[in-house]
Amino acid sequence: HVQLVESGGGSVQAGGSLILSCTGSGVTFDDADMGWYRQAPGNECELVGTIGIDGRTEYAGSLAGRFTISHAVAKNMAYLQMSNLKPEDTAVYYCATDLIGCQEDHCPCPQSEFGYWGQGTQVTVS
Repeated sequence: HVQLVESGGGSVQAGGSLILSCTGSGVTFDDADMGWYRQAPGNECELVGTIGIDGRTEYAGSLAGRFTISHAVAKNMAYLQMSNLKPEDTAVYYCATDLIGCQEDHCPCPQSEFGYWGQGTQVTVS
């Protein structure tokens, strides 16, 4: 059974930084791509970026330069480093893995091909 758990969310002032973590079980990040998404109240789910099994990353254009995705395969963890945060970055952030289509009873971002999702972690920037 695949399970993802995000952590590290919280409240931060504009211009600050946060690092979100995603811990995986039942899956290894050297065997499945993973991605970070976010959803702000009233908005559709938005892709933040992805990291492939080879470590290559891609970012939504507006976020490149402020956000960095990495993984620690030995720890089965992935990270989203966020800097120079802005109020518009306020959202629930999700990690997801395995491009096999939704495998959960509820996938937060149904337009995504990722199959497994964490429960999300709130980031509030004021």
